[in-house]
Amino acid sequence: MLGTIVNTATILAGATIGSFLNKGIEERFKERTIQGMGFVAMAIGISNISKGMGLINNPMVFILSIAIGAILGEWINLDKKIDLISKKYEGTKNPVQGIVIGMVLFCVGALSIVGPIESAIRGDNTMLYANAVLDGITSIILSINYGISIAFVGVILFIWQGSIYLGASVMQDIITPEVLNQLTLIGGIFILATGINILGIAKIKILNFLPALFIPFIARCFGII
Repeated sequence: MLGTIVNTATILAGATIGSFLNKGIEERFKERTIQGMGFVAMAIGISNISKGMGLINNPMVFILSIAIGAILGEWINLDKKIDLISKKYEGTKNPVQGIVIGMVLFCVGALSIVGPIESAIRGDNTMLYANAVLDGITSIILSINYGISIAFVGVILFIWQGSIYLGASVMQDIITPEVLNQLTLIGGIFILATGINILGIAKIKILNFLPALFIPFIARCFGII
């Protein structure tokens, strides 16, 4: 799990650096940096979508994953639960919003999902090291806007990637290239939606779509992919 530890450490370091920089930067520069992150998120999302679409063999699984995930997510309504917590911080630089943005950017990207699987199955941490560099820079920018609360996302990432790592170690037969490609595509959509939210183009309840990430695994268990 060395790659995950390094990835977590860069987020914690970036959040610390950004929280100090926060105090000396004018509001207009903070606003521009967060807009920049919106463009970056959209670009990464489009890249993952293009990559995933070109590699999946069964597009019906991807479509059903989004549809079923949306229904389950809306039933659970995680977005509303998080929003109720968020309302407690209205009128301030909302740290909960920053944590939600960080969770999506750090946890549902292709590198963050495929990386720990590659580490567990092949002992290759290359993807996680690359992800660590990207997440370190991103955490600095996010913490400039949302403060040290972004460090909490590092803890979430460690649990997320650690769970994937341990799961991959015992479920190597289930995690096929097709499952990974489906996850890349779904993750790309989430990251693109995050960019749209950051830029204020629309308000997409991304958290209510998160169950979609589990559908490819279920499809694999039933022999659909």
